[in-house]
Amino acid sequence: MKIKTGKEEIIYLLGKVIDTYQLATGQQIVRNTSPKNYEDIAKLLSSISYELPNTAHQLRHAPYLPDPNPRQVDYPHRKYDITGVQVKDAYNGLVANPRPFLLDACYIYLYGVGRQGFEQNPLDDNLIEGVDASVRVRLDEQKALQQQLADSQQQNEALTRRLKDSGRKKTVVWLGSLLFLVVLLVFVSARWIAERNEWATIRRDLNILPYQPTQAEIDSLSGIWLYYTGAPQARVNDPNRYHQVANNLVEITYKDGYFLYYRHGANIDHVGYMQFESPGLVSIYSRIKNTTGKVESPIHALLRLDKGRKYLTSIATTWSFDTGDANEMIGIRNVFIKQGKGGSLEEVTNTPENANCHCKIMKWTQTANRVKTYQLRYRLLDTLTNEPLKTLINEKSILLQEPREGVLLMRHR
Repeated sequence: MKIKTGKEEIIYLLGKVIDTYQLATGQQIVRNTSPKNYEDIAKLLSSISYELPNTAHQLRHAPYLPDPNPRQVDYPHRKYDITGVQVKDAYNGLVANPRPFLLDACYIYLYGVGRQGFEQNPLDDNLIEGVDASVRVRLDEQKALQQQLADSQQQNEALTRRLKDSGRKKTVVWLGSLLFLVVLLVFVSARWIAERNEWATIRRDLNILPYQPTQAEIDSLSGIWLYYTGAPQARVNDPNRYHQVANNLVEITYKDGYFLYYRHGANIDHVGYMQFESPGLVSIYSRIKNTTGKVESPIHALLRLDKGRKYLTSIATTWSFDTGDANEMIGIRNVFIKQGKGGSLEEVTNTPENANCHCKIMKWTQTANRVKTYQLRYRLLDTLTNEPLKTLINEKSILLQEPREGVLLMRHR
């Protein structure tokens, strides 16, 4: 059994250190390319690495020489200190050979022992090279079974030779065929069981499809929805953000226990999926649609399907979708209004209407005789004629990641 090394090892360790630190302190670490965001993690790990010359036997790690510098210097100038820059570079995969004292500090913080002690008794399957440990156990059992079958095959070959000597060739053919079928059946069964157990583990750990919706629930969620959000009001790079709202068009399609989610926006499209967590309660997981396959600005939301209500509201952890580092995480209430089911959506381009409205135009063809168009754009909240809708998506529906004055603009009286 071999422990991972290099980038793969330190990226996983630092990611888990950050997760553990956030859970223990309630403090969120912004994982971008700013070294300052990693200083708290660096100081935490430095408090461990500073003691490494004295803890080799106790914490089972490689020995470290004492700091030869007689001066009484403070962080970050001590020999085994770790800086925010080092943590940032290692976490972002820029370090091929991470410093041993950084590795040992991570192992001690997470598992209570240094890397050598962890290697003797691995406590985390994600740090083991190769397949998942639970799968490895099943594969070892499968190999043992195959070895037993091989032993049985050898015994059968000896029996076959004796049967040939006695002239019973038909029995040999029958036994060989039976053994082949048994081996084939056992191999196929073992493979099927291993794959089923692996999928069951993933589904349980990630809480995938915990509830099978009824046909009525499937019908209530599937279809075309008009979607309103006030997120542009938190976009600090836009001086005209006061009371700015956007309307989007959402297409929801049922598929094998979950729902495909496609949100057509005025400028940005989002893709993802939805699943029922319990009767009437739906989770929404989406991200920006791109061609790279990378996850950009992931969004998590909860939507409750209240029967008889025209405006359904979701509470989402989303983003301001500002430029660069100004793209901040926010909490927001969004509004869903169902338009209907069936048909097809397509974007209308290169028409005079596009030039006139400065917006994205979507055409919903429900049937041959029922076609509706939507203009998706940013607009002033005050231009909406629906008063209940206004109150659901005004600036009071937005929660900033950190309280700040002047982001959500208010009308001066």
